[in-house]
Amino acid sequence: MTITDPGQRRSKSAEPPNDRLEQFVSAATTLFASVGYHETTVKEIAEEAGASPGLIYTYVKNKEELLLFVLIKVLERYKAEVPAAMATHEDPLRRFIAAFETYCRIAAAEPEAILLAYRYTATLPPQMLDQVKEMEVETNAYIADCISECIEAGHFRSVNVEVAAYRLVMIAHGWAQKRWRLSRLLTIEEYISESLDFFLAGLLTQAGRQRHLGVMQGLGT
Repeated sequence: MTITDPGQRRSKSAEPPNDRLEQFVSAATTLFASVGYHETTVKEIAEEAGASPGLIYTYVKNKEELLLFVLIKVLERYKAEVPAAMATHEDPLRRFIAAFETYCRIAAAEPEAILLAYRYTATLPPQMLDQVKEMEVETNAYIADCISECIEAGHFRSVNVEVAAYRLVMIAHGWAQKRWRLSRLLTIEEYISESLDFFLAGLLTQAGRQRHLGVMQGLGT
């Protein structure tokens, strides 16, 4: 895990935080999700991580900063993994599919953090809240850029690109929000495939449908 400096780091080092901070963030994620953010104390997080309350304060200033790190962990996974998946393809449609699939898999792997983002992001102090919002817009832009590329290539009809990207993000988050039921009905890969089919049905042009057929048959480049 790599965590972006929230602007209040004690050290000027650009090195990522060590394993101990990752343990605190993992413990915070577990307790925030199971007990509740407001009900959890920093002391309890330290104990969950097997450390003293005094030690945790050498890594974070307060509980708000721990929540920020929990949310940033997912956003930084998007920043690292989505562009890497896109980079393996040149075709716009393949890039779009790779971006959405990766986004969904990350959301499925981080369900607690996704739910915490919906429940508690608004409780963050303004500076921290602004950082989360900026990173959200930045990571959503990966999907938005893919949509724009597909429109320019003639694969997609013209749409409000940012709104379409947010809709796809909401679909990705849907697995985390309703996984208690969805996981009994289908696998995450089936969820991704069916979600893509639904969304592409409304976006693909005639030429795009032909291209999509080729991609699905393994004929795309």
